[in-house]
This record gives sequence, C-alpha cells and structure tokens, in this order.
Amino acid sequence: MKCKRRKNFLLAAGLALLLVLAIQAVVWGEREVPVFGPDSLRQAVLIIDAGHGGEDGGAVSVTGTRESDLNLSVAKRVDALAGFYGVQAVLLRDSDRSLHNEEAQTLHEKKESDLKNRVQTVEETEGAMLLSIHQNSYPDSRYRGAQVFYSNEALSSQWAELTQNLLRAALDQENHRLAKVIPDTIYLMNHITCPALLVECGFLSNPEEALLLESDGYQTKIALSLLAAFLQARAEGVGP
Repeated sequence: MKCKRRKNFLLAAGLALLLVLAIQAVVWGEREVPVFGPDSLRQAVLIIDAGHGGEDGGAVSVTGTRESDLNLSVAKRVDALAGFYGVQAVLLRDSDRSLHNEEAQTLHEKKESDLKNRVQTVEETEGAMLLSIHQNSYPDSRYRGAQVFYSNEALSSQWAELTQNLLRAALDQENHRLAKVIPDTIYLMNHITCPALLVECGFLSNPEEALLLESDGYQTKIALSLLAAFLQARAEGVGP
C-alpha cells in the first residue's frame, strides 16, 4: 500500500511538474528555454537541507506547528521528485533530528555542531548545489509570501531569480518579493563555496498562509516549483 501511494504521488507530481514548467514558459515569455538532459543532471548534486531539527524546532505557526517539521516535509517531497527526474540528491536529514556530534550537550553547542556538520557535508560533496528550506515568521501577521535568499552571488543569483519567479507564478502572483543576497549572519550560507539558496516558503505568522503551508497540496506545489527552477537553472548552465 505504501509503495502504491508513493507511485501515485510521483505520477501526480510528474503531471503537475509539467504544468509548472508550462507556467515557467509563460513567466519567461519568448525567452529561449533550453532543455535539460541526463548529462547535465549527473554533473550536479542537489543538497536538500531541511532547516532546523530535533530540539531546534525553529519558528512555530499560529496553529502550533513547528517549522522544522514543515521544512522536512517539503524537503522530502523535493527529494522524491529529484529521484523521479534523475537528479542526484542528498537529503541532509530525513527525520526530526539534529546533526550535531555526540559530545555537544547544550542547545547552543548542538546548534553550532549541527551547522558545522551541514557545512562539512556540503563542502565535501563534489558538484554540490545547496537548497536550504525554511519558513518565515514576523511579529506583524499581515506579511506573507515566499522569498529566496542566496550566497556566492556570481554562482547563485541566476538560480535564485529563477526560483523566485517560479514560486511567484505557481503560488501567489501578487507576491512582489525579490530574490536577495543572504545576510552575513547566516552561518550555513556564508561558510560554503558552491551555488546556494535559502528559501523561506512563507510566513508561519500569517494565519492564512500558515494553513496553506501545513497542507499537503501546497507543500507539493512548493516542491514542484523548487525542482522545476533547479532543472531550469541547470539547463542554463548554473552549477558545475
């Protein structure tokens, strides 16, 4: 039964990705859209980072859902789709856990160790392209909308813009946020040398958007958009 559900998900996701790619064609209008192929996909490894985990739950939605759980759910969907489309992918965590070393005791030590281990895995992976998945939050509940941040500007800005545009087209065409360079206070993104994005999928502090972010269908739309943007970025020569 579990295998059947997975096949059904991948089939539905495959059809949905075709729709996302159709939206993508509309987004770029008459701009030439290159076709991705197996050779280009083999040269890159998509590192999928579900932010937070374990004791570090990150932000909490207005309904009490932890950011770390939503991050993992979206990350698993991206990973499943990546496999379906022949993309080499590494899921940094596949359960609700921290990636810290055993000797770390306090929450601060665990978070520091966790981030260093994530950096090490990314840096040791040849051909890595990092996609870090997060959820946003703000004291003012009116704010909403996905936003993409990036580091290593020369390597990542094109991928970031593709991702921001496709998220806007697929999720919320009224979202006027732009892809931006990540602040230098974000450890993971500022200690790696490969193309890297951090995607804030939406605002858990916005009641309406929080409900969307917690739904299976919306998470799948996010995952489809992220993978479609990755495929387009590879087709345009982003990455190794």
